[in-house]
Amino acid sequence: MLPDDGAEAVLVVGPSWVGDMVMIEPLLALLKERRPDRAIDVLAPAWSRALLARMAQVRRAIDLPIGHGALALGQRQRIGRALRGGYTEAIVLPGSWKSALVPFFAGIPRRTGFVRELRFGLLNDIRRLDKRALPMTVQRFWALGAAPGTPPPARLVPRLRSEAATVSATLATLGVDAPSAPTLVLCPGAEYGPAKRWPAEHFATVARHYLGAGWRVWLVGSAKDAPVTAAIAALADGCVDLAGRTDLGQACDLIAAADLVISNDSGLMHVAAAFGRPLVAVYGSSDPGFTPPLSERARVLTLRLPCSPCFKRECPLGHLKCLNDLSPGQVLDAAGALRA
Repeated sequence: MLPDDGAEAVLVVGPSWVGDMVMIEPLLALLKERRPDRAIDVLAPAWSRALLARMAQVRRAIDLPIGHGALALGQRQRIGRALRGGYTEAIVLPGSWKSALVPFFAGIPRRTGFVRELRFGLLNDIRRLDKRALPMTVQRFWALGAAPGTPPPARLVPRLRSEAATVSATLATLGVDAPSAPTLVLCPGAEYGPAKRWPAEHFATVARHYLGAGWRVWLVGSAKDAPVTAAIAALADGCVDLAGRTDLGQACDLIAAADLVISNDSGLMHVAAAFGRPLVAVYGSSDPGFTPPLSERARVLTLRLPCSPCFKRECPLGHLKCLNDLSPGQVLDAAGALRA
């Protein structure tokens, strides 16, 4: 795992969620801007390789084969020792105590991160988080690569790169013809829970509208999303249901090929924004002020009810009005305005 080219390098300890992983790109861009000759490696779960491969600044991804929430002290120590001598700096993005262990065991001279969970000693460049000055996740990540107290730019826009050959290969592998008509990608899942999921019936109404206008409609998500995509496909004949048939990299390629994406607040929403695709993002229990889609081609829809954002996995009031009452017509209007 040790870097082999002798370059001065920084190790970034990445987050554990798809959306958060997309948000590290402006930090990587800042590190490269400040030191173009510096190599950047990212220590993160293996699933993140698909995203890191689409970030131009990353030299290599290093797998962290430890389940989310697991301490695995001995394994972290072994990984750290294998990385000894390879880095002059580490930036630890997660806030947990255990996430700072590998850079500590690796003996990396400068280890930067926010205080969180009393990480004194594990970190030696400790920053205090001002949530008012840095309300957004992307700002907090960026700030760890800047001098303490440096205000972030007014706009931080994560960017993923897409290669036409890779997209074409993915379409061929999935047996999906290259689009001969405009393509709508629907992302109806949300790993966090039902309080982030716009109703399948609403997605189906939108799908029928675009199918009737001659568009292709692809349903994209993980195997966990297959029940909801199957429900949409049953209500909107003509959709291509790809949920559970792709890995994350292939899902990225499908989104990169889209003319329009409509998504819940999810990791794939952030992927679509980072590819610069026209995007309508539907918010229910979560706060678009904290983790919005960071793109000028994105439109956020939220009803801003008195009970939201509640940040719950399931509606505590049992009615889910924040999403049920957000109509397909509102989404279609927002999508139409994007493409006007």
